[in-house]
Amino acid sequence: MEVVQPRIVAAEDLGSDLNWKSIIAGALGAAALSFVLLTFGTGLGLAVSSASPTWRDSSTALWVLSGVYLIFIAIVSFGLGGYITGRLRPRGAPVSDLRESEFRDGMNALVMWALAIVLGAVLAILSARALAPAAVPGGSAGPATSVAGENTLAYELDQLFRSNRMPRDGDMTYTRAEAARILLTSSGHSGVSSQDRDYLVQLVSARAGVPLDEADARVREIIPRAHDALKRVRESGVMIAFMTAAALLIGAVVAWLAAREGGREREAGGAPAWRWSLARPARL
Repeated sequence: MEVVQPRIVAAEDLGSDLNWKSIIAGALGAAALSFVLLTFGTGLGLAVSSASPTWRDSSTALWVLSGVYLIFIAIVSFGLGGYITGRLRPRGAPVSDLRESEFRDGMNALVMWALAIVLGAVLAILSARALAPAAVPGGSAGPATSVAGENTLAYELDQLFRSNRMPRDGDMTYTRAEAARILLTSSGHSGVSSQDRDYLVQLVSARAGVPLDEADARVREIIPRAHDALKRVRESGVMIAFMTAAALLIGAVVAWLAAREGGREREAGGAPAWRWSLARPARL
């Protein structure tokens, strides 16, 4: 077995610490591939949340499958980004310290990993802001609306205010937002207070044009449903956060290893040679 002895050279012979061209190229590659894979997974139904207000599927099997797919995306996308970063980083001096070169390749890959996460977060925020007005009834957002409550409990609100006649002013935006804020309290320890429940009964009776008895029956039926819906949303949010964090941490490790492999091929020169054997080739 051949043992490679590290050779010590001056630090200036190893080139710059960070090469932003290779880092940006790797981050763009990782972000693009992750977007494609996420879109593909969403098309297959691998998601624990949905924009549909009546979507209620959050089974354990779906959570596990979606988590495994997120880890797969992190491995593939950050592996590609790390390899691009390591492969495109400028070569060091003809005589260089192998360990130091691999370490710098890995550090460049970590910066690429962080940049790709920031790019993904910025795109997610911009997409959310662009879609937020469309999520509000009437297509406009204002201080009187409750976007979170409307998106989560839209079906329950429809059941509360279902009526055969149109409201007098023709606008139910504020009424639905107010009812949503009341129903959101059902997820707390004390639940919906009796004062809020009585007010909600009167609100439903007045806006839907139904007797108080029927409005009271609607409210008694909807409050437990709202509690269950909010519980599922909260559980899905926790699972999404945990799986995303785990996938990103795994992606950092994969990016480091992929950048080191790309750096080895960069120093060897020539086009990459795909080897299907797990055994590492001997270095010259």
